[in-house]
Order: sequence, then C-alpha cells, then structure tokens
Amino acid sequence: MKRHLRIIYALPLLALGGCRQDMHDQPKFKPLAENTFYADLRSARPPVEGTVARGQLHEDSYFNTGKVGNNPGDYMPFPVTPEIMARGQERFDIYCSPCHSRVGDGNGMIVQRGYRRPPSFHIDRLRKAPLGYFFDVMTNGFGAMPDYASQIPPRDRWAIVAYIRALQLSQGATAADVPQGRQIAAPEKGGISSEEKQP
Repeated sequence: MKRHLRIIYALPLLALGGCRQDMHDQPKFKPLAENTFYADLRSARPPVEGTVARGQLHEDSYFNTGKVGNNPGDYMPFPVTPEIMARGQERFDIYCSPCHSRVGDGNGMIVQRGYRRPPSFHIDRLRKAPLGYFFDVMTNGFGAMPDYASQIPPRDRWAIVAYIRALQLSQGATAADVPQGRQIAAPEKGGISSEEKQP
C-alpha cells in the first residue's frame, strides 16, 4: 500500500519535469523568416562556397553531359551489357516510343494523334550522329522535344542511347551484315518463319 502511495505522489513531480518548454522555446531560425542578426535580414544562409549536395558532385563530365569539351562524344562511358540493353529498351518504350515509336521511325501514338512528328532515327544525319548527341538532346531537349533530365537519370539516358544505336543497326541491316555461315530465313506464307521467331 505504501509503495502505491509513493508512486501516486511521485507522478505529479514526473509530469512537471516532463512539461519543460526548453525545446519549444529554444532560439532557432524559422525558414524564410526575417532575422535582424544578419545584414541581409534573411534567416536562411547561403551554403558555403563550393558546397555540393550529396550525389550531385558530377566528377565525370562526359557521363553527365555527353560532351567532350563543347562537342558530343561518340563512346559509351561504361560497357554495354545485355542488362544495359534491356534497361535501355524498357526506358525507351516508356519515355521515347510515344513520339518516336518502338522502332524509332518517328510515328509514335502521340504523332498519330496530331503532335509534331520527330525525325526518324534512321535518317542519315541521325545514323551518323555521335552517341553524345542523343544524350545531350535527352538532357536539354531540342525543338519541340522537352528535356528529360529530371525524369531519367544519366545512367538510364546512356542505356537509352545504346538502345537507339541498336535500333538504328537493326532497322538498317543488310544481307552483308549477316555473319558468314548464317542464313537469312525466307518468310513463310502468311507469317514469320520458324527461324525468325527464335531470338
């Protein structure tokens, strides 16, 4: 019984100790509030010169711009693997195919509904364009095309570039491009030959 009484008497003391307002009343700067301590009257201070946000260092200039100096480069900044190609195809189908179509001929669904037609990736000018050109256009936009820098991270933009080049090669392939010892299957009547169906 005495023990219960001690606890009951101690509760108000604990409650009073927990109700201190030190944390609530501490001096602090409220965002965008005026502060007379600084000459510019701003409470928010500019970051120290040279400060870089986490993940925003961008040490590899080519990886982040697609340019060598002021000119577009013509090499991939990392090895192209089957996983990179699959990622490039997936991102291309999501972001690019609505305008450019899945084969890159510029006749996507949005174009069929009246939007301005982009050039086909299969014209000579774009077949000869360096890889960095496509990266730069995705990053900064061009003509009616908006920039996609905020939607597509740099690594995915490079994966799309690799896939665009693969599309160009596939759509412009000739019989001379077929490796020696391989045959081009003739289409069967009414459909695709069994050899063409296999990857």
